[in-house]
Amino acid sequence: MRDFEVVLPDGHRITAREDGDLTGSPVFSLHGTPGSRLLYPKHVEDARRRGLRLIGYDRPGYGGSTSRRGRSVGDVAGEVAAVADELGFEEFAVWGHSGGGAPALACAALLPDRVVAASCLAGVAPSDAQGFDPLEGMGQANLDEIRLMQSDLAAWEAQTAVQGEEMRHVTPEGIAEVMTTLLSDVDRKALTPGLLQFFAEQAHEAFRNGADGMRDDNLSDLRPWGFDVASIRVPTQVWHGAHDRFVPIGHGRWLAAHVPNVEAHLLPDEGHVTLYEHRIPEVHGWLSRRF
Repeated sequence: MRDFEVVLPDGHRITAREDGDLTGSPVFSLHGTPGSRLLYPKHVEDARRRGLRLIGYDRPGYGGSTSRRGRSVGDVAGEVAAVADELGFEEFAVWGHSGGGAPALACAALLPDRVVAASCLAGVAPSDAQGFDPLEGMGQANLDEIRLMQSDLAAWEAQTAVQGEEMRHVTPEGIAEVMTTLLSDVDRKALTPGLLQFFAEQAHEAFRNGADGMRDDNLSDLRPWGFDVASIRVPTQVWHGAHDRFVPIGHGRWLAAHVPNVEAHLLPDEGHVTLYEHRIPEVHGWLSRRF
């Protein structure tokens, strides 16, 4: 495992990590909201067995990466390209879960000559997507946050700052409590002690310099993304579980209907956490065959 820093053309700094098989085919793992460059040990071990070089990085405002207010989802493509340039490889695959799902699609859309394949797991649809209710089936905690964003942005930003301070020292038990209204039965069963410990460590790193990362992730989801999913031409998967209360399956259905030639996995017995805990080996296997 190795941490390193990349300086972007505009002077912003990105902190990244690589692990797994450091001589293998490169795969980016894009973290959720909130999150950081830390890589789940189970995913690292699977990557190592498959000969994959797994790379994560802190999006701006998280961990060691400098904040960049006003960023868009599409900006992730330039950040990923800069990390890839630093490591010296031209082609790579990418997957993202939850808040990393839309960024994975951004890489597929905006880096077609470099991304060999992309997987979006439990990702959101664009805020201007038509034909479904994006809040239907969502847990209360996320509903409350979205409604506050829509009604009083200043109050929401103040609340986000307080949440960030609290999450800097959150315990695994505290993570489970924060997620209470968002957990379906299948997701509750998937929250092993090891996964809760990892989520706590992710939070500690994500918020060590404040809550700008989470604030700007959430705002970027609501702004124009900077690309159209209909422009994606590289092999792409969309994964979503019917029991997802973080990001309801309507988002996955919309993406499956609008990403061209997508390989869709809309799963009746899965949730949000379950995809992260159980399905990444299948994603790694699929991505590894695209090199």
